[in-house]
Amino acid sequence: MSEPYSPAQRVSFWRAPFAAVTYREIGYTLASLPIAIVGFVFALTMFSVGAVLAVTVLGLPVLAGMPAGARGLGAAERRRAADKLGLEVAAPAPVPAPRAPGFWSGLRVRLGDAAGWRAVLFQVVMFPWRMVSFVLSTVVLLVGWAVALLPAYNWVFPHYVGWPGYRVYDFTSGGVHHQYYLTSPLQLAGVSLAGLLIVFLTPKLVRALTNVDRAAVRGMLG
Repeated sequence: MSEPYSPAQRVSFWRAPFAAVTYREIGYTLASLPIAIVGFVFALTMFSVGAVLAVTVLGLPVLAGMPAGARGLGAAERRRAADKLGLEVAAPAPVPAPRAPGFWSGLRVRLGDAAGWRAVLFQVVMFPWRMVSFVLSTVVLLVGWAVALLPAYNWVFPHYVGWPGYRVYDFTSGGVHHQYYLTSPLQLAGVSLAGLLIVFLTPKLVRALTNVDRAAVRGMLG
């Protein structure tokens, strides 16, 4: 098991693209999408079933199960945030005991669980955000390194693809053929520098993305 991340592990701008901390946070954003799908499907399914059954008493237990289940999902999110983001958030107060014995009294307490409903809201709100985080993290990570390392594999195109170099564009418009390939060392160096810029800015972007998660975990799951 990996050691929990600590904010003290933050590294300098020049070391960040190669630091384990950066890839721990990238891993967090990538893993967050499937986890968010599970949470969103849970919330949507429970709400839909509860709403359909609301005309009968069977809908109330289903709706009461939403905050209860969301509390469990929220606990898993807090543990993940502590391990991957260095964010320690105390668990919310437990559900208070019913004032009177009986099924209906316990049901009312569950339905009035504010912390549980905040956890439900977390699952709904974070689903679209985590899709955005997943796409942005994946794109900048892959594009940055692919462009930065282009000089190392640009020889593949003339040898195996039949291009003189990497093809930026090649199309015909109005009877005129337009094409542009990266072939000279100066062109490759310029593109590689642009890729390195993306590589070094990637940790900053990922940190900004995960800061939104930190704020959401702190505000809705604590």
